[in-house]
Amino acid sequence: MKPVVIVGAGPAGIRAAQTLVAHGVRPVLLDEAARGGGQIYRRQPANFKRSAVKLYGFEARKANALHQTIDALRDQLDYRPETLVWNAEAGALDTVHEARATRLEFSRVIVATGATDRILPVPGWTLPGVYSLGAAQIALKFQGCAIGERVVFAGSGPLLYLVAYQYAKAGAKVVAVLDSSPFSAQARALPGLLSQPSTLAKGIYYRSWLTAHGIPVHQAATLKRINGEQRVQSLDWSNANGEQSLECDAVAFAHGLRSETQLADLLGCQFIWNPLNRAWLPQRDSTGRSSVAEVYLAGDGAGIMGADAAEMAGERAALALLEDIGHPIAPHRSVQLEQALGRIETFRHGLERAFMFPEHWAADTPDEVMVCRCEEVRAGDIREVVREGHWEINRVKAHCRVGMGRCQGRMCGAAAAEVIARESGRPVSQIGRLRAQAPIKPLPFGLEIEP
Repeated sequence: MKPVVIVGAGPAGIRAAQTLVAHGVRPVLLDEAARGGGQIYRRQPANFKRSAVKLYGFEARKANALHQTIDALRDQLDYRPETLVWNAEAGALDTVHEARATRLEFSRVIVATGATDRILPVPGWTLPGVYSLGAAQIALKFQGCAIGERVVFAGSGPLLYLVAYQYAKAGAKVVAVLDSSPFSAQARALPGLLSQPSTLAKGIYYRSWLTAHGIPVHQAATLKRINGEQRVQSLDWSNANGEQSLECDAVAFAHGLRSETQLADLLGCQFIWNPLNRAWLPQRDSTGRSSVAEVYLAGDGAGIMGADAAEMAGERAALALLEDIGHPIAPHRSVQLEQALGRIETFRHGLERAFMFPEHWAADTPDEVMVCRCEEVRAGDIREVVREGHWEINRVKAHCRVGMGRCQGRMCGAAAAEVIARESGRPVSQIGRLRAQAPIKPLPFGLEIEP
């Protein structure tokens, strides 16, 4: 009998697994990480002994609860950590574990692949010492180290303040926080943010704590360039007062998050443009059902909503799956989950108003900026293709190879679309989306193929 499979052991995947097990279904749980928890609740290596409070701050209780859940479930499911799902077709997933490739057939699958940083490149962003906000957080949580001795955090989104706070709290030297969103936008967004007062209070606390501890926080600040020869030495930024410089040896930056949608694409899910996420996302209904009968979507991989919403969405998708295979479920629980997710969506709208997308980025980005590191495609190369008459993103890809490298556009796709839209005079929603290609992520040489 083909199993039910869950891809991703973050908040959504773990709650989905818990729900299935509670109803007598033994799922297969696949995860790239060595230990479940996802990015937000990433677990330290087994030989590290830092307390949950130091690692997760206000979220320590939630992190502990999630970790205890997956630990308790291990004997009741087929848990496969350190397993990459690199391809998908109707009814089957291709995986790699310890350089061994395996095909896993499934009856149903819950895709809970999470999200990564949305990067808008600036001159110098490929220098050693430049990290995404998420990567800086991984270094602190998983490796117990800072990315540098004097770190600047830049970009926008709630993760900006959280990671800066975590670094400062851990004793790192945070030189400054450069938030591209103006304070006026955050003030106007307050009514929507009040729908989740406890979450809002934590965000205000992080911001206030940084200021109270003498860390400069600049709003409406644009990161202009990162300077250095062998590695980062300084950066230039600007605001209403003009261009300024900061000495530093590391930079972490990102403009919000982007959903990991490649697996849903390979599984045949239909996509729709989502203005809130400024991205093409796999279509799903309020239950987590996708456009493909045996595929369910949960968590940030189907739209950025945060860890709390991911847990709820994982449970809701699992309930939908159970209902579809004939298991009785409690209708009132489904209603509770959907109502709670609706309230969080209101908060999410507030966040997007508070942390505005920097619409000027594509226009201000010089031709020489490297957009696609894998294929060394610069902004000027993309603009030249657009001037030749090509503006659909896959046509642009065919002409200049942007998004054709090892990351398959996961790092550069969003930025490339913005450049194409600006140069062609079209809204970014009309540029199209990069079609997913296997392998989703790079594979090691010398794979052993299981017969």
